[in-house]
Amino acid sequence: MSTHPAPLSTWARNVSPSPTLAVDGKAKAMQAAGEDVCSFAAGEPDFDTPEHIKDACIAALRGGKTKYAPTPGIEPLRQAIVDRYASEYGLNAVPAQVIVSPGGKFNCYLGVLATCSPGDEVIVPAPYWVSYPEMVKLAGAIPKFVLADDRTGFRLTPAMVEAAVTPRTKLLILNSPSNPTGAVYTRAELLAIVAVALKHNLYILSDEMYEHLIYDGVKPTCIATLSPEVAARTITVAGFSKTYAMTGWRIGTTLAPLPVAKAIAELQSQMSSNVTTFAQFGALAALKEKEKTGAALKIMLSAFDRRRRLLHGELNKIPGITCLLAEGAFYLFPNISSFGLTDVEFCHRLLESEKVAAVPGSAFGAEGYLRLSYATSDEIIQKGVVRLARFCGTLAR
Repeated sequence: MSTHPAPLSTWARNVSPSPTLAVDGKAKAMQAAGEDVCSFAAGEPDFDTPEHIKDACIAALRGGKTKYAPTPGIEPLRQAIVDRYASEYGLNAVPAQVIVSPGGKFNCYLGVLATCSPGDEVIVPAPYWVSYPEMVKLAGAIPKFVLADDRTGFRLTPAMVEAAVTPRTKLLILNSPSNPTGAVYTRAELLAIVAVALKHNLYILSDEMYEHLIYDGVKPTCIATLSPEVAARTITVAGFSKTYAMTGWRIGTTLAPLPVAKAIAELQSQMSSNVTTFAQFGALAALKEKEKTGAALKIMLSAFDRRRRLLHGELNKIPGITCLLAEGAFYLFPNISSFGLTDVEFCHRLLESEKVAAVPGSAFGAEGYLRLSYATSDEIIQKGVVRLARFCGTLAR
């Protein structure tokens, strides 16, 4: 009898851990050990969930909302989500098109699972959110990366999408505003790109998680509003984590064509059942109590905008670094390729010598960059860029 355990599955052996969580975890461990670390790694607001949202959840918990709920979400919440899309974008939908899932990450994964079979190809624009390639691989599909660097403002062109399409292509992923770059596509740019997707009969997974975190008067575009033909092929993912500082609540949303929505709900029924029931009542309050929610969002956006400009200005003062000004989300993606180090080595040495935590761009499919989150305090930003400048000054260019 063999004393060695059987090998793990193909899925377990081929999936990669999240680089962002790894860097954030190491930074937190150093902080717990008493080290003065300036962390730019976290992808979550440093604000607390607004009180009225917490109060609604507490009231639901005390009111006995502790049983199973319908897999796609409680009806009032699904209706409120439909109403939100109608009021914000003029998009007409029905609650049956909405699935509430445990986190936007899971919504994205279910969207891939519902549309892609083993061997299908998925176009993944780079820089990409770190989980997209792993979701595609876990579905047995093949990620096909298309790099749009800072020369194109980190935005794809229709020609780049067209060049990536093959007979096996099934899905195009789009993320605007973008994690990790903060880039926001214009409506005209998206119209041109989705025309390519329609031409080749592709599904579109539109990750709009950061839709409300935008600056300088920029307007977000809900891709499903571009035309009825686009809506019939678009899976729109959004949620509560970033807009309402609810990352730990794990509540994401999908709005999809009815056949896709039905498939996603059936997959979820076998994988996770419903989102925590009483948490859904907190999400409902976020949408229903618009005045309170809007006031909280305004405070958060004002702080993010101030930090965005502060960090952007300080980064571009450092010789050897160039950085575009993000229009959305809460990240900057500076180019550090002039220093002659890999971005992984740069981040390792930066953390070891200056106690500054950043995520290497290669984790997002873009070697030679850093992702810096400004969802942190002004004090940490100011202290961190001083340390970063000092570190860059030690490097030969």
